[in-house]
Amino acid sequence: MILRMSERDAPTAPLRLRLSRAALTDNWHWLKAQSYGAACGAAIKADGYGLGAVAVAEALAGAGCRDFFVATWAEAAKIAPILGGCSLSVLHGVRASELCLARNIGARPVLNSVEQVALWRGSGGGACDVMIDTGMNRLGLSIDDVAAGALDGLTIVTAMSHLASADEDCAQNDAQLQQFLTVKARVTAQRYSLTNSAGICLGRDYCFDLTRPGLALYGGVPRAEAAGHIAQVVFPEAEVLQLRDVGAGAHVGYNATWTAEQPCRIATINLGYADGYLRGFSGRGGARFGEHRLPVIGRVSMDLVTLLVLDGCNVAAGDWVSIDYDLPTASAQSGLSQYELLTGLGQRYERVWG
Repeated sequence: MILRMSERDAPTAPLRLRLSRAALTDNWHWLKAQSYGAACGAAIKADGYGLGAVAVAEALAGAGCRDFFVATWAEAAKIAPILGGCSLSVLHGVRASELCLARNIGARPVLNSVEQVALWRGSGGGACDVMIDTGMNRLGLSIDDVAAGALDGLTIVTAMSHLASADEDCAQNDAQLQQFLTVKARVTAQRYSLTNSAGICLGRDYCFDLTRPGLALYGGVPRAEAAGHIAQVVFPEAEVLQLRDVGAGAHVGYNATWTAEQPCRIATINLGYADGYLRGFSGRGGARFGEHRLPVIGRVSMDLVTLLVLDGCNVAAGDWVSIDYDLPTASAQSGLSQYELLTGLGQRYERVWG
């Protein structure tokens, strides 16, 4: 006998991301207000930093954002149909195999090298963006390339560079700013853009015509100036699979890294490093059930995490707990960057916007 599953019978995920559209758009409005009159765009690469690029783009476009940035043409093809008249730029430039797509989906390449510039010119030219390296030594044409006229005659919408250390107070920030001012004097473009989330916090001089926040949109705090202004967007939740009473001296998890000092209750939840909740949270992370905090004990494993149920907490199998995931705090607990905490979130979560 073959059993056919109806849509009603489809299994639900035992873990989910509760995502706040209001926090996302509030963060964008705050970043725009700090941009000193510059347009405020949004980096939605890496599938909207792990949250779902389509939903993120729809929410931000509805809030007034008109400039979006992805990394690849595969990402652009997914996003372009929903953006209407908004601007969409592909940060990794264009390869020969992507020229047809680049000409037909309404997105612009961000040209990063003299070879990409030559390829774009050879295919007919047209509106593009360019990345100029001002000291990060990653993607981008060099200052020498610019001085030699590599960009002369291009129809450049946005000339941009990228700050390497905007999350720190260091001399490199001013050095890159000065280099970018040199670029601005040499390159003809409709607008100029230097700052990411952290760069916005550096002040007016860095904002130019367009800012390009990413991390802070999604609840990351890139610098102290943003603390208290950026709201948490991502709230992971997991279902309790089992409760277990263990005696004093009992070990929990792989390699017996945690031992009960007295009789206690353990909750095992459906979450693990396959979901981006990595081993750095072992013995450091936590979850909440109502007003009660449940510390992570033992090692985080691929699909499971164990929590200590403290006195007074009446959590039961089948209940949902909220994972502590304020990004700055979770970063300090795990040793992971706030970027990793977002983009590492796996595909097993049901993503629920509210």
